[in-house]
Amino acid sequence: MRVAWLRLGVIVAIAACGRVGTAPDGGGGSGAQDASSGLRSPTLELLAGDIGGPGNVDGIGAAARFSFPEGVAMDSAGNLYVADRGNFTLRKVTPAGVVSTLAGTAGAPGSADGAGTAAGFNVPAWIAVDSAGNLYVADFNNHTIRKVTPVGIVTTLAGAAGIAGSTDGTGAAARFTLPQGVAVDDAGNVYVGDTHNSAIRKITPAGVVTTLAGTAGTSGGADGTGAAARFDDPVGAALDTTGNLYVADTDNKTIRMVTPAGVVTTLAGAAGMPGAADGDGAAARFNRPYGVAVNSAGNLYVADTDNNTIRMVTPAGIVTTLVGAAGIAGSADGGAAARFNKPYEMALDTTGNLYVADGGNNTIRKVTPTGVVTTIAGAATVVGSADGTRASAQFNVPSCIALDNSGNVYVADGNNHTIRKVTPTGSVTTLAGAAGMPGSADGTGAAARFNEPQGLAMDGAGNLYVTDSGNHTVRKVTPAGGVTTLAGAAGMSGSADGTGAVARFNFPQGVASDSAGNLYIADEFNHTIRKVTPTGIVTTLAGAAGIAGSADGGSAARFNDPQDVAVDDVGNLYVADTANHTIRKVTPAGIVTTLAGAAGTKGSTDGAGAAARFNSPIGVAVDSAGNLYVADTGNGTIRRITPTGLTTTIGGVAGAIGIVLGTTPRFAAPRSLAILGDGLVIGDANAILLLDHVVQ
Repeated sequence: MRVAWLRLGVIVAIAACGRVGTAPDGGGGSGAQDASSGLRSPTLELLAGDIGGPGNVDGIGAAARFSFPEGVAMDSAGNLYVADRGNFTLRKVTPAGVVSTLAGTAGAPGSADGAGTAAGFNVPAWIAVDSAGNLYVADFNNHTIRKVTPVGIVTTLAGAAGIAGSTDGTGAAARFTLPQGVAVDDAGNVYVGDTHNSAIRKITPAGVVTTLAGTAGTSGGADGTGAAARFDDPVGAALDTTGNLYVADTDNKTIRMVTPAGVVTTLAGAAGMPGAADGDGAAARFNRPYGVAVNSAGNLYVADTDNNTIRMVTPAGIVTTLVGAAGIAGSADGGAAARFNKPYEMALDTTGNLYVADGGNNTIRKVTPTGVVTTIAGAATVVGSADGTRASAQFNVPSCIALDNSGNVYVADGNNHTIRKVTPTGSVTTLAGAAGMPGSADGTGAAARFNEPQGLAMDGAGNLYVTDSGNHTVRKVTPAGGVTTLAGAAGMSGSADGTGAVARFNFPQGVASDSAGNLYIADEFNHTIRKVTPTGIVTTLAGAAGIAGSADGGSAARFNDPQDVAVDDVGNLYVADTANHTIRKVTPAGIVTTLAGAAGTKGSTDGAGAAARFNSPIGVAVDSAGNLYVADTGNGTIRRITPTGLTTTIGGVAGAIGIVLGTTPRFAAPRSLAILGDGLVIGDANAILLLDHVVQ
């Protein structure tokens, strides 16, 4: 990775979470050149941390993003289809790992039939594919079974959107209650694990629905025929070559077999007895198994979801663990060291490879017959507190960043309760606090304790100021890592003005520093902007404690969950007024105006002033020319606002969620940013990123 700021000149005027004035970048760099303008294209690079995690980005292999994928099925050409539950979409993965969206619109639940993005799903769960390449989808929250052609035309086969029930009947007259599992036979009959009816249903190609086994609304674990049998939230379903249906009877923690005549027996596990034991039949134990797949030899594979393992059950009922470790979640590829995180549905190819929707990792995994695991699409989130260099370092939702005059980046690593330091070469160390150990103790380095630190600002002497949100305090950290409490009292929320420990805050978030060393704080749950002098005297600059609103003005001004502030060279404040979806300006005298956006109206529109739209913006930074940069968190974009209030999107695409490096940058949930030369350092999910060539 090219480290852009090694070529910068002297950095001047460091202040605020996300504010640093610098000399312009005079040359060098590796961004693509725009021949018409002479400007380099924006380029997104990783400084440190992990870029995996949920999203909705199409792409190849690890560049693609999913959001809790649950269902997976394979057609005769080797294409995988994924029910991308959290995105409300169906995705397609080619044998080469190219991921595209077949139907539905990410982030837009619905029930409409139609082609491609015109169709809507509401938590699509399991899927099955017939010999003609048609998909059948258990549309969980719509209580329906949908049919999708190979070109993405969606129709409703049975059930009525939004109407739960258990009625047998034809097409829209039939009722399901939160169905999840589906399987299809060679004749085109669809079998449904009608989960919250605790029944197994059958749908003919003409849409005629009958109940094959179980009694709707009556759960249990009894074997038997038809209505005499009992299930408890059955989910996964798979058919063998003779027409027997295998069911993951999830809340019974068992694997059941249903013959074509509806005779139900328990193949493995014991009803109501969770565990992870391998063994013979009733001696084996499962922990909420969800997915099943069966090969041509009659061996059954089970996604033992709450054990985070893949199990194998022979036709005789002998259970072994193929891969994964019971009770240990993870994302590692490999053999015995491989780990899963909530595996759900599975599909088999003709050579015996197993494909797994690894929901908690937001990935699609491949398992060979010998138990070797690889990740073929998506990238798992890696959360931790490891020091290291670049991708070997780990964070846990870093919330804010600040820079010093040597180009070091300081990170409020909120969920780790620590303050981290990242050098220009990407080397990460922990400056203060101890990972996983919240507290409020003052001290030096690892002896100090924080509780969800959120905001950072740096003064001209290199001291950091931290809004220690969970403690309701403002802390000071020296360059040597010495931590003291400047204002507020640990564990005591409130809104009182005063000096030092007498003052009270209520989940303070972003903080900025002016040239005189005064701090400005977005006191989120008080809905106010506070000022703290270098001696710890706290006053309320704007807003009224405990009163949310959006009014402009002086003492009448109101905010709604403000989360970050930045200060310009003449002392004006800029506020990310998060729950109002607006950017506000506060003069040194405390007069508040709305610079961009419209209170209570979220969106992603570029435009001037109130015509622009934001979606839960969290981070702000301002350059020496008065341009404001916004981490528009809910949209997954970076926006620029000129001094006249004109908003444009300079990085990312609204609604395209997931970090993608390079010249077509995408973001997951950017929260904080700082200006460095002609680029922005950005805290996004569990990574620290550099978006170059965007600062004017």
